Amino acid sequence: MLQPLVVNPGTVRPAHVPIAEQTRDGLVESVHYGSVIALAPDGGTIFWAGDPMALFYPRSSLKPLQAVAMVRAGLRLPAELLALSAASHSGSLMHVEGARRILDLHGLDEESLENTPDLPYGRVESGEWLRRGGTATRLAQNCSGKHAAMVATCVVNGWPVRGYMERSHPLQQAIAGVVAELTGGELPVVSTDGCGTPLFAVPLGGMARAFGLIASAAPGSAEAAVADAMRAHPEQVAGEGRDVTALMRRVPGLLAKDGFEGLQLIGLPDGRSLAIKIADGADRARLPVTLHALELMGLDGGTLASLQPDPVLGGGLPVGQLRAVDFPR
Repeated sequence: MLQPLVVNPGTVRPAHVPIAEQTRDGLVESVHYGSVIALAPDGGTIFWAGDPMALFYPRSSLKPLQAVAMVRAGLRLPAELLALSAASHSGSLMHVEGARRILDLHGLDEESLENTPDLPYGRVESGEWLRRGGTATRLAQNCSGKHAAMVATCVVNGWPVRGYMERSHPLQQAIAGVVAELTGGELPVVSTDGCGTPLFAVPLGGMARAFGLIASAAPGSAEAAVADAMRAHPEQVAGEGRDVTALMRRVPGLLAKDGFEGLQLIGLPDGRSLAIKIADGADRARLPVTLHALELMGLDGGTLASLQPDPVLGGGLPVGQLRAVDFPR
């Protein structure tokens, strides 16, 4: 039986603690604060650091939950396109054309989308896009798979496509209900994500709970459909050269999703889960903290060792490293 969440709604500035540091010739040069929580399948805490029950915005790590809601609402897509619906993709041609396929399957086009136009998120992909004469578009933007799936879900249900991002729209109401259910709590604070969709404030513990449920869901459920699609097609969820894709390729059954402002969510097929928030939003600290936490959860450090960040250089030679610190649990 999953344990109920006890949220700290009064925390204006979360009580984060040091969880990563960069060294240079033995001196600690920089420190990243943050919060971490790892949960057992029953919702019990394996370990934690900082303030994991303070409210925060999960940003793009919310996408798998949104995808679950859309599958429950009747969306049916090939696995690679369902994975793309939960993606913060790099903007390769595969990603852009995948989002276009979702639209085509439902009689829609790019004009149906209301997300913010942008260049591809990936540095390599953006460069290639610009060399081909590309400009900022809604399909190139890293959330286009999610938005294509959202308008497709509207078509499936006979809901209005125009205004699908409004909080009062039936689609967003359905998503809010699923997010509250999977995170195990109410949604007292709502904002708007960078792509324009409603964004709910939840505790790290609530997001960890959700990822544990999705990653260990029974076959045939909407949660299992999303998890299986993401694990089968990790290149859709992020892209080549992205650590989220590499993590899912490296560890069988692991479900991973990152998010802007230093977020990492992990779900394991046995129901264990992990949530990480880097306080200053620095993406560079996310991966070493994630790898350290996964080792604490018993995953093979040797399997993950090659994913560690490159050493800190001085004059082209290694002089330090960016590393996780022991969590003050």
